[in-house]
Amino acid sequence: MTTFLQRQLHRIAGTALVLPAILVVAVLFVYPFLLSFIGSFRVEDGYGLGNYAEVWELYRTDLLYTVWISLVSLTVLLVFGVVLGGFLRFHANGFIEFLFKVPLFIPFVVVGHAMRVFLAPNGILNAVLSLLGIVDLEHAPSLAFSSTGIVIALVWKDLALALLLMMGAFRGIDNSYIEAARNVGAGSLKIIFTVLAPMAKGAIAVSAVLIFTSMMGSFSIPMMLGTSEGPQMAMVDLYYQLIYQNNAGTANAIGVISYLISMGAAIYYIRLVTKK
Repeated sequence: MTTFLQRQLHRIAGTALVLPAILVVAVLFVYPFLLSFIGSFRVEDGYGLGNYAEVWELYRTDLLYTVWISLVSLTVLLVFGVVLGGFLRFHANGFIEFLFKVPLFIPFVVVGHAMRVFLAPNGILNAVLSLLGIVDLEHAPSLAFSSTGIVIALVWKDLALALLLMMGAFRGIDNSYIEAARNVGAGSLKIIFTVLAPMAKGAIAVSAVLIFTSMMGSFSIPMMLGTSEGPQMAMVDLYYQLIYQNNAGTANAIGVISYLISMGAAIYYIRLVTKK
């Protein structure tokens, strides 16, 4: 009887420990998502699929563009993050680590504005390139207000999170593996991609999932660096429908579809964590 009571007390204690986290997820995510999901079917004469039909007609290209921008940004970020994380694993440098962690504490809207100034036709980047004789300021190219500008801004903003996860995993790998690879003639890059990255694939996968879902929901950077012509990121379309068209149904449908696109990555993340 005592053992049974102890088991019950342990279960109650365990439930009490996780209950606050469950309540936070329920209040801040599950409940709003359910409201958005129900609202996405609300049309003028009741409920139906009219909002989803409108999204398919008007925004299917924008949704594909959002996925494409997110995947391109994620690919560039992971390659750069793995190389930089590996370099810092071999040559620890507190100042470089600090510089690359700075974006973690800068709001998205500040990043968007800073990148507009940096990548504009007469911005800082072109000014430096003109001093080197690479760019003519009278006919300077602009990376701002383009897909390239959005990718650069997203990569810079999310690099800090990727580095935190990757460097922790890289530093947890025993030096004996690195020394063994060096003994057979492997260079630094080969060690990074054949030893460090495979052994830290769990941390890399987790960072990829978290960053991809963040990029899918990005609004400030696409709004400030995008162009009024051509495809838009999904959250910009959602903002336009909600604020300018006062069409909550279509806005909810865009949000639900974005949720569903990100859900595959989220499910993979949950399965990865539970396996550990």
